[in-house]
Amino acid sequence: MLRKTFGNRPTSIKQIAEAVGVHPSTVSRALDPRKRHLVADEVVQRIATKAQSLGYRPNHMAAGLRRGRSQLIGILLPDITNTVFAPILAGIAEVLSRDGHAPIVADAGNDASQQIAFVDRFLEQRVDGLILATVSRDDALVGHCLERGLPVVLVNRSEAFDRAPSVVSDDVKGMALAVDHLVSIGHRAIAHIAGPQDTSTGLLRLQGFLDAMSRHELNGFVGNAAAYSREAGFDATTALLRLHGSVSAIVAANDLLALGALSAIQRDGRSCPRDISIIGHNDMPLMDVISPPLTTIRIEHREMGRQAAELMLEAIEDSARKPRHIVLAPELIVRGSTAPFTPSK
Repeated sequence: MLRKTFGNRPTSIKQIAEAVGVHPSTVSRALDPRKRHLVADEVVQRIATKAQSLGYRPNHMAAGLRRGRSQLIGILLPDITNTVFAPILAGIAEVLSRDGHAPIVADAGNDASQQIAFVDRFLEQRVDGLILATVSRDDALVGHCLERGLPVVLVNRSEAFDRAPSVVSDDVKGMALAVDHLVSIGHRAIAHIAGPQDTSTGLLRLQGFLDAMSRHELNGFVGNAAAYSREAGFDATTALLRLHGSVSAIVAANDLLALGALSAIQRDGRSCPRDISIIGHNDMPLMDVISPPLTTIRIEHREMGRQAAELMLEAIEDSARKPRHIVLAPELIVRGSTAPFTPSK
């Protein structure tokens, strides 16, 4: 049982109401985070204290059945091994658990047919909504969900259409912070290792890089990575340096690409930051303990997850609500992988 029992009976809302001296409906509202505002604060406190002393635990399954809901939220990730998603998931779970929901996570990869298959399985489980971290800019999966009446929220990436609520970082601003930092310490021959251009992160970070370089009246060099991986970062940087050997700094579209760039310049007989400075994006765990520690753009991934969960709860309660789009501010974290440019390089 989810609730403390006395003999063979669990603690009920009626028992709490009798102990406090209020109507059971008042107890029900006071213990529901979505309706608590309807009850006076002093009464809520008395009810909460009595419920805790009696060991009361709400039966979310029964409540969900009464409302025709499963209390389950599906979450699709493109790569569960990418440590960026751990804090996002933690933020989602933190908010959902307070509302009596539980997340179901699937590592869906980047194959559209596989992602749709996972969604169909989620539908069989009667999930109340779906949070997607997998979307491309023109993503059939979003339409597949909406056509079936399933509330959808996008996290970390957005699509090209205004069909679903989303929470993302300001990718253009993040690249501006990176370029401004490099220019301020004397770099002029700056390159960008761009992420896949079918994702909003890849496209917007490239746009942000080019806009920032233009603002400084500089010409930027671009290497295109086929995926957000160390291997793709290594290949893109190797090709870039063959064409533009004078590059003194690299801004990568994420930290994995930056790690690949670091390997590529070391393979080329150069060192970071003495020969080439490197900046990543995301501030993944352990980026401060690699050698050299990675200068990067920090995204508040846990807050991103919290906001995505809040948007999901809003969408469940009001499916006709106009989609809200939240953009979080990034932060430059300067570490040892960037250093002032010197002409002797």
